[in-house]
Amino acid sequence: MITLHRPRYHFLPPRHWMNDPNGLIHWRGRYHLFYQHNPFGPTWGVMHWGHAVSADLVHWQHLPLALAPTPGGPDQDGCWSGCAVDWAGTPTLVYTGVRPEVQCLATGEGQDLLVWRKHPRNPVIAGPPAGLEVTGFRDPYVWREGEGWRLVLGSGFPGRGGAALLYRSPNLLDWEYVGPLCQGEASRLGHNWECPNFFALGGRYVLIISPQPLGKAVYITGDYAADRFTPLVEGDVDSGGSLYAPQVMVDAQGRRILWGWLREGRSREACEEAGWAGVMSLPRLLTLLPDGRLSAQPVPELQALRRRSVRWGPCTLAGSLPLEGLSGDGLELYITIALGSAEGVALAVRRSPGGEEETRFIYDRNAGTLRCDRSRASLSPHQDRTPYEGCYPLQGDRLTWRVFLDASVIELYADGHTCLTTRIYPERPDSLGLALEALGGEARLEALEAWEMAPIWPANGSL
Repeated sequence: MITLHRPRYHFLPPRHWMNDPNGLIHWRGRYHLFYQHNPFGPTWGVMHWGHAVSADLVHWQHLPLALAPTPGGPDQDGCWSGCAVDWAGTPTLVYTGVRPEVQCLATGEGQDLLVWRKHPRNPVIAGPPAGLEVTGFRDPYVWREGEGWRLVLGSGFPGRGGAALLYRSPNLLDWEYVGPLCQGEASRLGHNWECPNFFALGGRYVLIISPQPLGKAVYITGDYAADRFTPLVEGDVDSGGSLYAPQVMVDAQGRRILWGWLREGRSREACEEAGWAGVMSLPRLLTLLPDGRLSAQPVPELQALRRRSVRWGPCTLAGSLPLEGLSGDGLELYITIALGSAEGVALAVRRSPGGEEETRFIYDRNAGTLRCDRSRASLSPHQDRTPYEGCYPLQGDRLTWRVFLDASVIELYADGHTCLTTRIYPERPDSLGLALEALGGEARLEALEAWEMAPIWPANGSL
């Protein structure tokens, strides 16, 4: 296995393929993370459920596979995405079997949930209601409501657009179709919605979807009553082009925490040569802003990884400022800048001394956008160079960024409401530098603090 570009403080399996986070649950004081996994190679295949556990959201222990296809069963062609719930004291996975798409249950045993038994009544939902034509029927997300249960499925209606289908049950076994919880227009929100999440937050409700073929995750906040969701505010969960199929859990503290799959930005051949593909985002704490937008910040537990620190500022930014004495591919940055007369600010990371390789994040004050420029991210022909841009409605004159660099992963959190996550694959071993630049005027760097981040894995990258 090739470890170049392999993250050291983001979660990923010891080897092979990973995609969607599944079955997130806080059980008996520990966080359980399941995920879509091909244990036989670094490319997508017949899906199994990988499994890991953590006491602190930071350091993880790999566990044996939780789910594998059962020959002749409703999941014989793959155990696809789903969620986890506490069913009267029994941890229960609700997931999709395919060809055709149906919904199944499995229950866990033991302190570490190492044993999972599939329910003899599978599938508990054997397909869409008769006469209902849909574009998909998968990725269940389940919650308690009143004395019973509700379940939402990713779907869509041909020629009309994506939809989240709502079901109800008294017991997780007998399900009744209620109708669309929410639906969208194909021209704007795609023809099929994958991996829906639906939950209460900050006095409202949040629906998160991954629309096909948009290739990103979208949140919608609004009101929920009488089995119908009324959208009010909409935005991107992450605008960097990498995060997809997120899942949200609630822990014992009542916090809503989100993980997302970070897709590779290199070719299939490069993944096969490396022997691994797919990374999980850092866990993000969700809150709701007063205007209804969704806010995401890294969970505070990640501060346990901080080691040696370097500080800069205050100083004037006029043109480009190389951050001498600060370099690396395993860092956290905290940056505060007063814009002054500048029309924007750029941060260059993973920069070679001559600038042959670098990735730039650019704030445009007039446009109100934050852009990721990967045009020189790597000298490799396998690097995806697509630029990505998100809305960044900065209030006032001051911007605050938190940036996490971890080998091929960059996560940028801007003022609590705009996230850009991207994947890069620099080739040069000296592409480790950083620089700040004021664009079209002068700005003031009020403070920059950087920490070297400790790895969460042993030196060989696996447990």
